Amino acid sequence: MKEKATQNTKQQFRSVNRRDLLALGGKITAGGVVATVFPAAFASAQTSSKQKGNLMTTKAFVYTEVQISVPFADAPWREINKNIKQQPGFINKTWLSGVGTNSIGGIYAFDSIENAQKFVTGYFPTEAAGFGVAHNTRVFDATLVKEASVDMGSPHFGAAPKQKPGAFVYTEVQVSLPFENVPWQDRNPVLRATPGLIAKTWLSGLHTNTVGGIDAFDTVENAKAFAIEAFPKTAAKMNAAFYTRVFDASLTEEASRDMNSPFFI
Repeated sequence: MKEKATQNTKQQFRSVNRRDLLALGGKITAGGVVATVFPAAFASAQTSSKQKGNLMTTKAFVYTEVQISVPFADAPWREINKNIKQQPGFINKTWLSGVGTNSIGGIYAFDSIENAQKFVTGYFPTEAAGFGVAHNTRVFDATLVKEASVDMGSPHFGAAPKQKPGAFVYTEVQVSLPFENVPWQDRNPVLRATPGLIAKTWLSGLHTNTVGGIDAFDTVENAKAFAIEAFPKTAAKMNAAFYTRVFDASLTEEASRDMNSPFFI
């Protein structure tokens, strides 16, 4: 029964991708390979990645968001950065500041799933408790999404975006689909045609197999258009609930640079 549900979800995902691609003027070859025109930002990122040959050793991602409303300029990020840098296995962090909410969070890279789990069960709950607020954390297996993310110019795996991001979008779809069954080869060309998209890191939920991503956009406006208009249509066609958040990258650049964020190099 579970295998049948997985096949149905996979088929829905693939059908959505093909329809969307055709609507955007892409082509599907006789062998099933998707072809479309890649924006210059992606071509630049891929070339940079190959030239450097310096893919990161990331094995896990952590997403966090604290239920608080604080203008990022007032957040004690310098003190927090010092503490996070001491956490086992920590590689980098990109700070997140919620558009319209001033919530505070981040996307982190760790050298192992075990260290990522220690972070979300040990250090981070203590940090959030210090603010007296609830929080949200997610752990993702980075090894499963490496190929798909490199194909989207992901800075988390060594690619250098053509420009600094103006916004980030976090997405997560309430499906349980092992990433090996996700037809990302179909989906990536559709995503590349998204206005303003600079790069994408795919996310695959640890233990849950949820599918999502952290997407870098050139402007908040384009990020909101994707999160509010485009992405809900994709989730609806998959008959699944979803979670999206939009963040202003310009507010967190300094704090993110201090944490070796791959988006600000």
